[in-house]
Amino acid sequence: MEKIKCFGFDMDYTLAVYKSPEYESLGFELTVERLVSIGYPQELLSFVYDPSFPTRGLVFDTMYGNLLKVDAYGNILVCVHGFNFLRGPEIRERYPNKFIQRDDTERFYILNTLFNLPETYLFACLVDFFTNCDRYDSCETGFKDGDLFMSFKSMFQDVRDAVDWVHFKGTLKEKTVENLEKYVVKDVTECFQLLSNINVHHGFVFVLMFACFHPPQPGTPHRPWQSYFDLILVDARKPLFFAEGTVLRQVDTTTGRLKIGTYTGPLQHGIVYSGGSSDIVCDLLGAKGKDIVYIGDHIFGDILKSKKRQGWRTFLVIPELAQELHVWTDKSCKHLDSSSNERPDISTIQRRIKKVTHDMDMCYGMMGSLFRSGSRQTLFASQVMRYADLYAASFINLLYYPFSYLFRASHILMPHESTVEHTHVDIDTESPLATRNRTHCSDCKELECKRNQLTRSFSEIKPPNLFPQTPQEITHCHDEDDDEEEEEEEEEE
Repeated sequence: MEKIKCFGFDMDYTLAVYKSPEYESLGFELTVERLVSIGYPQELLSFVYDPSFPTRGLVFDTMYGNLLKVDAYGNILVCVHGFNFLRGPEIRERYPNKFIQRDDTERFYILNTLFNLPETYLFACLVDFFTNCDRYDSCETGFKDGDLFMSFKSMFQDVRDAVDWVHFKGTLKEKTVENLEKYVVKDVTECFQLLSNINVHHGFVFVLMFACFHPPQPGTPHRPWQSYFDLILVDARKPLFFAEGTVLRQVDTTTGRLKIGTYTGPLQHGIVYSGGSSDIVCDLLGAKGKDIVYIGDHIFGDILKSKKRQGWRTFLVIPELAQELHVWTDKSCKHLDSSSNERPDISTIQRRIKKVTHDMDMCYGMMGSLFRSGSRQTLFASQVMRYADLYAASFINLLYYPFSYLFRASHILMPHESTVEHTHVDIDTESPLATRNRTHCSDCKELECKRNQLTRSFSEIKPPNLFPQTPQEITHCHDEDDDEEEEEEEEEE
């Protein structure tokens, strides 16, 4: 850390922490309303965002309308069509080797960001609705309404367009600002403390914002947030920012408007800039590559691009990590030892292991862990391991380390060297780090009650299924041997 000269921060989901699931619910509702306004059925307004279903890193297959959880190589770990979790034989009907070509970006779309969570669940809602509604005939690659055919790819594009409309032209920002108490974590004491410590002990601090600059409201009693940063850059347009970028312009902080012409002067404290590129930032700060650590939540737009293009150090913010650690330490099974009187039957213990692993998966949410499925790492986990130098539930964790601290990854241990101590980890439910919890196994009845309370009545005609049901059978692929065992079971049947 002592070699780092500049700390860079993303804004959304990094410096600005949104409350979950409230913020995702808002994005979901606005996107559904947009789809209905362009002609989608009114019944869709009855759907309510279910935070227990989606997780980041899923892949949407625009040909068959399936949500897929895959590993780093494209092997399918979980496959869901609408709200229906498919099992091995059903998956092989569409994917003979339970494998996809991830490089086929025309067909497969990776839902990697926290902003993708509402649309991930919306894809499931739409596919389930059109598959089960009597007015529509299901086809292999979409559905028909009389002479009209809607492909899953066309539906996907409609959702993507609706999401972009909500973010850029809709009322998402307006509604967020109107009710900051509901949607944004406002306790920023530790954040400002860390930024002050960096200012005093370390060097430059800069922030890259996606949005345009809005002048601060007069009469604010606290220290202006702009004073904590040496460089403020709005309308960064990542990931373009890490490539050729755009013209660097200066912002008039009193009106929020851009000044004409390209800014060519030196770095000035208190000035807000718009556009630019990572090359320009390095020149303004007088820094290069590994002098900078960039902190953000977007594995592609923040982490991968900044490392590949500039060689910056990277810190990935993963808010879900608090719950992941809680489930991992509390729910992992304990092994039998030599003092046990049990004599396990090898023919039954494998089924028990599968059942325990499945139950543990459901503790994370219906799609299982963000990082793994059984012993197999997910695509998201492999990207974190490859591109993030550091990762944590919040960048605030840096507050508890001296700037001279050396972060180094643990050595990879051989099987005979590795031991795991499972201790209880308490999560402070008031902490913003705990706001990304999905559902636990013991919460099923409570979840059902909440769903009944949340159900919206905009139409007398309801969708066939309002919510997905937690899988009761094992539908997630946890081990390399699962495929062979499924084939044996099929032959026996």
